[in-house]
Amino acid sequence: MIDRLLTFLDASPVNFLAVKNIVDKLEDAGFKCIDPTLPIGNIKPGDKIYVTKNDSSVYAFHIGNKSLAEEGFNMICAHCDSPTFRIKPNAEITGDGNIVKLNTEVYGGPILSTWFDRPLTIAGRVIVKSNDVMSPKTMLLHIKRPLLQISNLAIHFNRQVNDGVKLSRQKDMLPIFGIVKDQLEKGNMLINLICEELKINKNDILDFDLYLADATPACTFGIHNEFISSGRLDDLSMCYAGLEALIASPCSDKTKVLAIFDNEETGSQTKQGAGSPFLASIIKRIAMAQGGNEESFWQAVERAFMISADNAHAWHPNYSEKYDPTNHPVLGGGPVIKFNAAQKYASDAVSAAIFASICNEAKVPCQRFVNHSDVAGGSTLGNILAASIPLRGVDMGNAILAMHSCRETGSTADHIYTVKAFTQFYN
Repeated sequence: MIDRLLTFLDASPVNFLAVKNIVDKLEDAGFKCIDPTLPIGNIKPGDKIYVTKNDSSVYAFHIGNKSLAEEGFNMICAHCDSPTFRIKPNAEITGDGNIVKLNTEVYGGPILSTWFDRPLTIAGRVIVKSNDVMSPKTMLLHIKRPLLQISNLAIHFNRQVNDGVKLSRQKDMLPIFGIVKDQLEKGNMLINLICEELKINKNDILDFDLYLADATPACTFGIHNEFISSGRLDDLSMCYAGLEALIASPCSDKTKVLAIFDNEETGSQTKQGAGSPFLASIIKRIAMAQGGNEESFWQAVERAFMISADNAHAWHPNYSEKYDPTNHPVLGGGPVIKFNAAQKYASDAVSAAIFASICNEAKVPCQRFVNHSDVAGGSTLGNILAASIPLRGVDMGNAILAMHSCRETGSTADHIYTVKAFTQFYN
């Protein structure tokens, strides 16, 4: 199970590739793609369907034996984006010695210093011409070799570096890309690379969404291999746990939903984010395709339950003062239920009790997380989604260290626990 997770993480350096890999697994399991521009048509018990949005979000449905109005649905939602750096248009900057660096902008809230002095690569999507100007072709790009590096300034020029240095996103975080060997390369290095990798003509490229990614493979470590080291554990580990649980679960009376959103790291306010009405509209259309109406949709919502799966903060042995004294989850201690008095999480006593009972039925331990009262916390998908679809739900995740680092640390046991809990939930 852990090897499958590591393989998925390595193959999913950005949101677009994560969704492509999830779709491939869904199709292998018998799920069929539906086109939201067309009528959904007749929906039968046992049907397995999915729909994507923007190539960066995916919503899968295993239709239950009873209608949505009768039984509602059980839904796990997660997000496939992670903090990184987006490559800007006209990105190449050439300096002395013909050294080329790429102009980037920050996506989300990364720990900037963790991106220094490590091999990086490029991944994302490239948009190329087609016969229909309103429907250009999308090509996915993942260069599977070290390609760039953001290099530190030597300590000899910055004696205060170990005292803490404020980093400029525009100046300090630009990766070195190469050295111009031929004048024809100047200003064309990136485009030439894209053309070479995708076997396309330069003139066919219309635009791109390209990002930096850690080029070092995911791995386990520790005396018992009990830890996972990888970029994007937040939140691809939850995406994959939900996917494995959905595929492993047999058909039942209740419909099962897996919703993988994009842009959680930037506020979710996009057509493919949790703040969009897209998911609600698809669920409503499914209810109507079952012979229901809008009333059927709202009945389904009242009978539904949501697990908002986004990773939690594990207790750090070097910084114990940062954590709540009585509610600090540990690596290997099981899934974490997250609470916040300011309602940044969807959890309440009722939904927490439901999820804890699910864990108990799955013979899985669970933990609770509450922020230290002097430390501001973040938010997640649950309350954003509940603002448009008033679902009962719980916010949870696996405990990890170094959240938003270029490389995060999780627990192998926690991943196994969560897959078991999610499978029990779907069953």
